[in-house]
Amino acid sequence: MSRVGRRPGDSGTRQAILSAAKEAFGTQGYGATSLRAVARTAGVDPALVTHFFGSKDGLFTAALELPLDPGTLVPALLAEGVDGLGERIVRTFLGVWDGTPGQGPMLAMLRSAVSHEDSATMLRGLLQRLILRPLAAGAGAGDPDLRAALLATQVVGLAVIRYVLRLEPVASATADELAPLVGPTLQRYLTGPLVT
Repeated sequence: MSRVGRRPGDSGTRQAILSAAKEAFGTQGYGATSLRAVARTAGVDPALVTHFFGSKDGLFTAALELPLDPGTLVPALLAEGVDGLGERIVRTFLGVWDGTPGQGPMLAMLRSAVSHEDSATMLRGLLQRLILRPLAAGAGAGDPDLRAALLATQVVGLAVIRYVLRLEPVASATADELAPLVGPTLQRYLTGPLVT
């Protein structure tokens, strides 16, 4: 029987948990991944997963190596109310991307999501579960799943055009220039009537 718990010394326990989590989230998706299974794969007690990451959402965020915490991002965007939410999303989104040197793991995930199902699963989980669906639900206009998917068309499209294809003039435009152009479309998706 193998021992679980804290490994002696500076043994890389946190990194072992993260490696197991990346593999699990990438292959099984968010819903099918459990903290217990991640702990078992990492060879540690499940309490250590909670100790290092707090929750499944915290572990997921850490596994994606995001430069921000979606758990604080969404409430901050919603705190100012629904009016102007679309433009705030654009400014925040571009601020995070532009403020991350080389765009790091976010750019790698975006590029690989097109051709690698595990990366697509992780990106879908991030967008749907942690950011866009909570934003759509917080806007309160109903049908948050459809609204979140519509938001994704614009946010992911903007990321691909700006950071992968680097299509000008979008690639070099400032957030303040793009927010009034893209924001109203996001606002309509968040609060406008949906014709299905």
